[in-house]
Amino acid sequence: MLAMFLAAVEGTIVATAMPSIVSSLGGFSLYSWVFSIYLLAEAVSIPIYGKLADIFGRKPVFMFGIGLFLSGTALCGLSQSMVQLIAFRGLQGLGGGAVMPMATTMVSDLYTLRERPRVQGALSSVWAVASVVGPALGGFIVEQLSWHWVFFVNIPFGIASAAILAVYFREKVTRSQPQIDYIGSAVLVVAVGALMMILVQSGTSWPWLSAPTLALASIAVSGFVLFVLQEKRAPEPLLPLDLLRDRTIVLANLGGMLGGGLIYALSSFIPTFAQGVLGASAIVAGAMLTVVSLGWPLASVLTGRAWNALGHRRTAVMGAGFLMASGVLLATAGVRSPVWQLGAASFVMGMGLGFTQTTYIVTVQSQVPWNRRGVATSSHMFSRILGSTLWVALMGGILNQRLHARLSGLTLEGTGGPAADGIINGGTGLDMVSPLLDPAAREQMAPAVLEQLRHALADGLHAVFLVVLLTACVSFIVAFLLPRQDLVDVRDQEPQGP
Repeated sequence: MLAMFLAAVEGTIVATAMPSIVSSLGGFSLYSWVFSIYLLAEAVSIPIYGKLADIFGRKPVFMFGIGLFLSGTALCGLSQSMVQLIAFRGLQGLGGGAVMPMATTMVSDLYTLRERPRVQGALSSVWAVASVVGPALGGFIVEQLSWHWVFFVNIPFGIASAAILAVYFREKVTRSQPQIDYIGSAVLVVAVGALMMILVQSGTSWPWLSAPTLALASIAVSGFVLFVLQEKRAPEPLLPLDLLRDRTIVLANLGGMLGGGLIYALSSFIPTFAQGVLGASAIVAGAMLTVVSLGWPLASVLTGRAWNALGHRRTAVMGAGFLMASGVLLATAGVRSPVWQLGAASFVMGMGLGFTQTTYIVTVQSQVPWNRRGVATSSHMFSRILGSTLWVALMGGILNQRLHARLSGLTLEGTGGPAADGIINGGTGLDMVSPLLDPAAREQMAPAVLEQLRHALADGLHAVFLVVLLTACVSFIVAFLLPRQDLVDVRDQEPQGP
């Protein structure tokens, strides 16, 4: 849990410190790459680590990953330029790609099927806690110390986590002569890297329908086709294709992908609605996300009891029901909605994610024996990261399009204060409503302009929340389609005990 927390909190704690980092190092044009490179490195390395863990065991792969992660963390804190910071964030991401799936896989190795939902629930709740603690901790460190300590503070905890696991975690690995699929690994890195580049950079660094996007799309498609062909012929494939023929694993991974999209939709757009549309303070907007850390751990703890009483399928269906209820609360929010409606939606969403995500990861791990659990867990983690990236890109694009449609015909110049007018008339998309997120700029704006922008932003976010509701409905269908029969524990096929 400690190692998982370090990897999970890294994104939120760095986001809070980024204004100070940019003011110190410069290079604002490279701002988004600080996050993008971490995501890219993590995504492409997760399947590789999963396969290595099934060959060499979880412990050596985890130790290698935590070593890379801590090395990258220390170097990030010592960075003297934005280019250095981006390079070292990539090293961090390569380490994080081992830490998260290995922590989840080791927990699965140590507990029986009956115990796993409870323990995996505790592990998954770390994400909710990290989403709340990260921003507050990052703000405190930057204010009291400096941005460098945002990275340095992780090092002693990472060392403690590695030391405890080095001493107390024991596993028996039946080693064979490994035949690592280097070609498949290289092709996957290229294919996933190109796809992530499209999702992260298109629409910002270049238009969606442009030569760079089309070139990257060609690379991604060709790469995935070559990867499938390589996996069919490789003696030890990086991702055994028969996993994709297992209905339970496919549905659980799809549910994880949808959950990943909902997680980031929650953290990305609810604070914007609270501040920009309802006029709430930044503290209140942050509190809307804090309640997620109440619902998610609560549901994660209850998942163990629900699983044993209802079974995995009904537990997932119940969680998806919470997701749909949250989607309804968000989709019906408007300019005159009470703030508590957003808080209720966040709490209910946290409950839904706690039930579904814990159920899905345990379901995937329970479908395979020990020597395939690493790659199966990694496939689920990869699906969740891919879902978060896809959905944030999709929802951001929808929001920008709706704002353009609503604001393109408005003439706002001269009707508000100079600060507001400068941003409104000089920006596009989200930039045009950015004064709504600045209390000082809101005060300078004429009431008529303020109302037009509030309604425009509400309309754009309403479209986003409709996507959230649709995603939750699809998640319900996926949960409903899970096989009805009980899962069977395969620990008797494993070469190690708890």
